Amino acid sequence: MSSEIRPFRSNVRQADLDDLTDRLSRVRWPEQLPGERWRRGVPVAYLRDLAAYWRDGYDWRRQEARLNEFPQFMAEIDGQDIHFLHVRSAEPDALPLLLTHGWPNSFVEFVELIGRLTDPRAYGGGPGDAFHVVVPSVPGFGFSAPPREPGFTVDRVARIWAELMSRLGYRRYGTQGGDLGAYVAPEVARIAPEHVAGVYVISGLGFPTEDDLPTLTEDERAAYASVQSADWMTGVDHHSLLRAAPQTFAYGWQDSPVAALAWMTQKFKEFSAGGELPERLIDRDLLLTNVSLYWLTGTFGSSSWPMYDSTGFAWPQGQKAVPTGVYSGPPGFRRLAERDNTIVHWPEGNPGGHHFVCMERPDDVAADLRTFFAKLR
Repeated sequence: MSSEIRPFRSNVRQADLDDLTDRLSRVRWPEQLPGERWRRGVPVAYLRDLAAYWRDGYDWRRQEARLNEFPQFMAEIDGQDIHFLHVRSAEPDALPLLLTHGWPNSFVEFVELIGRLTDPRAYGGGPGDAFHVVVPSVPGFGFSAPPREPGFTVDRVARIWAELMSRLGYRRYGTQGGDLGAYVAPEVARIAPEHVAGVYVISGLGFPTEDDLPTLTEDERAAYASVQSADWMTGVDHHSLLRAAPQTFAYGWQDSPVAALAWMTQKFKEFSAGGELPERLIDRDLLLTNVSLYWLTGTFGSSSWPMYDSTGFAWPQGQKAVPTGVYSGPPGFRRLAERDNTIVHWPEGNPGGHHFVCMERPDDVAADLRTFFAKLR
């Protein structure tokens, strides 16, 4: 490795953990507002129970030790201190794979997925299914330094990722992403097409615009209407909120762990298909590890830059420089996605009930990644 890459281990100060426990013991709880459960937001009784578990049942040190089982590093690229995991497979012909997390997530998104990619023999795969895995933390998320000036862009993140892979000595690799990562992963291919074997996106390509509506078939119109009525489309508009006043909301998230927990719970529930409670799809400790990472690094505000540095919401477009695979077609349509992407993999029946499907269905995502990249090795 280059001398510009230095080892890293998480070692949160005990004083910060004690402070978190103290704050969780002194919550000034509001009254429950009238109305149907979840109609006004996260119910008080639900959050009280979750906060009590965070205080008395959840063990950050245990989860921190688990995170530290992955080799972690820091590198300064483009003036940014970038934190990343670099987990090499024991298989010599493994394909390097760059994973980009979403918002409001972190590298924790891939904790359950990494071993299935680097050690496929342990999960029913063969040596030809193996990947060397690189998981950077997006600037402003977790242990990566926040952007120092306005105007930070997805394009700039992608350039940092391409430079990171170059420093690691990888000349050919795949990229993957969902949510925010679905914007970053294709952009890496635009920037370094000679190095990227293929782009894998969880979902979101080919979503109709207003101009497309007259051309939709009856089935497509029904699917479009279903998406438009989903919780994650009709719930709290975090894009508008964080464009308008991210600093204002950051005071609550920075000072009150319960305010931070309520915000994360609201978004993870809205990102569940059918409004399912998030812990019914994703392990509660994994959810709280993600929240704890945000809290302990103070990055609720700084991680909002993709929204506050945008002028409006737009679906990921993708790219045509290299082949693209998609885990789950909805909410987009393949024929629309093919205008801007060379789609070679678009399964219709992949299982999943959560937006962050890597946390919910790591076995299925790993299997589908193997299927897509087997065509490109």
